Order: sequence, then C-alpha cells, then structure tokens
Amino acid sequence: MHSHNHNHATDSNSDASRRIGWAFFLNVVFTIIEFIGGWLTNSTAIMADAVHDLGDSLSIGSAWVLNKLSDKKADNTFSYGYKRFSLLGALINGMVLTLGSIWILLESIPRLIEPEMPQVEGMLLLSIFGIAVNGFAAYKLSEGNSLNERVLNWHLLEDVLGWVAVLIVSIVLMFKPWPILDPVLSIGFTLFILFNVGRNLKETILLFFQATPDNKQLHEVRSILTSKPEVKELHHFHIWSLDGEHSVMTVHLVLNAEITVAHIKNLKTQLQKELKVFEFVHTTIELEFTDEVCRDDNSHRL
Repeated sequence: MHSHNHNHATDSNSDASRRIGWAFFLNVVFTIIEFIGGWLTNSTAIMADAVHDLGDSLSIGSAWVLNKLSDKKADNTFSYGYKRFSLLGALINGMVLTLGSIWILLESIPRLIEPEMPQVEGMLLLSIFGIAVNGFAAYKLSEGNSLNERVLNWHLLEDVLGWVAVLIVSIVLMFKPWPILDPVLSIGFTLFILFNVGRNLKETILLFFQATPDNKQLHEVRSILTSKPEVKELHHFHIWSLDGEHSVMTVHLVLNAEITVAHIKNLKTQLQKELKVFEFVHTTIELEFTDEVCRDDNSHRL
C-alpha cells in the first residue's frame, strides 16, 4: 500500500518561495539605505545593524535559492524530491542569526561603559522607515508554515524590534542625554531573539537527523493501525519529516492468520481514510502474514 500527496505541497512551496523572494528584495534595498544612513548620521548602532542586515540578506537569499530548488520534482538521484533543501536553508539561517546576535551582544556590551551620542533626527527617520519595511516583510513571511519561513521571520522580527529600540532611543535622546539606552535595548531584544531562534534551530537539527517530528502524532497513528481487528502487531514504524512541514510514514503490519483478500481490501480502504487527516506526502504500508519472515533487519524494529 503506497500513497502520495503532491499538489498541495507544490502550491504551498511556490507560495513560500514568493514570500521569501519579497523578503529578500526588501532586505537588500534597505540594507543599502542603512549603510548610507549610518554614514550620514554618524551612528555606529545603525552601521552595526546594517552589517547585521547584510548577513540577513545573504541568508535570506540562500534560503530563497534553496526553497526554489526544493520545488523540483523527484528524480533518480533524489527519490523523495528536493524538499530537504528548504530545511538546509532553515539550518543556515538559524546559525547565521545566532552568530549575528552574538556579534551584536559583543558590540553592545562595551557601549554600556562608553556610550556614544549619534545624530538623533536621522536615527528617528531611519527607524520609522526600518519598522515599516521590515514589518511588511515579516508580515508576508508570517503567512507561511514552513520551518524555513519561520526561521526567516525571526530574522525580520529581530530587525523590527531593533528599529523599535532605535525609535524609542532617538525620541528619548531628543529630550534627555542618555545614550546608554541604546545598548541596553539592543541587548534586551537580542537575548529575546536568541532564545526563540535557539528553539527553531534545535527543531531543525533534530529534523536533519530524521527525528520524529511530533510524538503525539506518532502515538495517534500507532493507535489507528493497531485498532484494526485484521492487524496482529506492527513493526518498522517510522514517521519523519522532509522539511518540517511535509512528513513521510512507513510501517510493517503483521496480519492475523485467518484473513481473506476481502478483509485486506477493507483494511486498506479504512487505513487510507483514517490516515488522510495527517496529510502524509508519502505513505508506505507493508502487509505481512503471521508465518512470514520479515525481510528487513529485526534489530531495527520499533
């Protein structure tokens, strides 16, 4: 028994590529504006954010290319298709964002001791523009469900929070000479981002090692399979994810001794109907009889 579910996955991935493309275009354009603005305002905070956004642009660009590549159909080399290339993009982005956040912390902490006063009016204008651009890009990516888009969304959310911090600091600095607020806010939102990206990065690494994506789902599927009177036991039961969104399920079912062809057909129909809710992109079920020896290695049974 083998089933596929391709059309919805292809449409979803095309939408993801389009959203990531939008984010990439906006981020590159604004990064250039940031470098110019940082130079005109003599603001090291804005220049540092521009360098960070440059890294974001490279990460988003690589994610866009890998996500487009994941649209390719399966072939003899990649029999499951190219979905895991999107997962590779999520891993790269998570690592870059983590390193970038650590770099911001290293830049911000010394400024607690020696804070600098920037050109406040220019900071205010750039912060408003930055919130609008990065906020729109983050909104576009928030519509997606893929792990790649979620990691990229944290990239852009970090930038939005960064510009909110710059906006608050620039308004306060217009009335009070407290430049130390800049590094304090930068450290605060960077730690917040690191915590959330750390969770996504952990999930990405686990998926790379083909860990079970959802233990609750695993138990639910097992319960459905073992609830059938035609099924005596199961083994070689595996659920793993191609990219954090599209999952694969394989299992060997040992049938009861007294079972007819009609019973087998009925079993296949029931399982196809009840497993549909899980939206597996590939489902393979091996049916074995009680007196049949499983051809696979018993040491890997689950």
